[in-house]
Amino acid sequence: MSNTELAKGIYWVGAVDWDVRDFHGYSTYKGTTYNAFLIVDKKVTLFDTVKRSHMGELLYNIRAIIDPAKIDYLVVNHVEMDHSGSLPEMMDIIKPEKLFCSPMGQKALLDHFHREDWPYEVVKSGSEVSLGKRTIQFLETRMLHWPDSMFSYIKEDGILFSSDAFGQHYATSERFDDEVNLSEVMQESAKYYANILYLYAPLIKKLLASVAEMNLNIKMIAPDHGVIWRTHQDKILEAYDKWSRNEADPKTLVIYDSMWHSTEKMAHAIGTGLRETGVSTRMINLKVHHRSDVMTEVLNAKAVVIGCSTLNNGLLPRMAGFLMYMRGLKPTNKFGAAFGSFGWSGEAVGLINTALQDMKIDVIEDGVRIKYVPDDRKLEECMEMGRRIGKRVIESLNH
Repeated sequence: MSNTELAKGIYWVGAVDWDVRDFHGYSTYKGTTYNAFLIVDKKVTLFDTVKRSHMGELLYNIRAIIDPAKIDYLVVNHVEMDHSGSLPEMMDIIKPEKLFCSPMGQKALLDHFHREDWPYEVVKSGSEVSLGKRTIQFLETRMLHWPDSMFSYIKEDGILFSSDAFGQHYATSERFDDEVNLSEVMQESAKYYANILYLYAPLIKKLLASVAEMNLNIKMIAPDHGVIWRTHQDKILEAYDKWSRNEADPKTLVIYDSMWHSTEKMAHAIGTGLRETGVSTRMINLKVHHRSDVMTEVLNAKAVVIGCSTLNNGLLPRMAGFLMYMRGLKPTNKFGAAFGSFGWSGEAVGLINTALQDMKIDVIEDGVRIKYVPDDRKLEECMEMGRRIGKRVIESLNH
């Protein structure tokens, strides 16, 4: 088997983007891939395309296997432009008999490309299409993470083309999970979930239950980004199950931004108190940590303790931006608390508490406010707050 072949007659024909470092504000330090797949059967079928800038790589990979003009069917599992950007040109080259998509997929394709002349074939959950020796079974996965999203399952091979689910922004010349560092792939999978799918946890929980009820014999999971799961499918499925149930570890984050180090001193005092209780503690200075990396830590943390100086009767810009970003991802099953220093007005703690409450995070402390620079007595107050939070975390996870 070549390194592009998933099974006999089923190929990866996507593209690797080694240089991308930002995806809608999500840091992609390791680049990404735009995965597309080709099945050579009686009806030759292409699953998804790639970002328009990488269409040449897609065509090169297809031509190494077959003349693109011989492709009969095109399946659009997801309309987002990193998977459909090259679709108009590919449609002109391929001229497929049918373009399969979900009901919402057809609407999204029309809204994106305004091509009513394309040969749309709308499929729904349970729809099946024979390719010859192989059969595609479709499963709509609305809002995972767009309304148009769907899975395509190849029954005879047990291969699930899972669109954006189970993916990672991870550029590599290797195509499979057993060819790369598993812990690194799992970390990138967690980051992907935390920054793209987190807010859809209830839907993911239902989806996993639906897949289980369908009793699919899944031997391989092929997402639209990153490596293909052919050996450790159980690990990524178990991880998604845990994340979708918002399970937390005995871990607390102290996330802060500071002007003249006063809030920073408070943060480290709180961290000392937390560590004294035995809970795992991460100190996160927003000046040096990207918001998407912070959200990856939030994913399995039980408590978030957030501190900020007051600036212009509000928050420092980095903290204000982070809280807005975090609110959109809707983390749940967490404790929260606030702290901060100020000079004369001191609104930051109240604003943080309000933001946490808006996110349905359980605010378990009134918060600590300190004017200008904390002395030893004030730092002890911070340590004591850390101890209380640490004990609360331990108690909650022992029940």
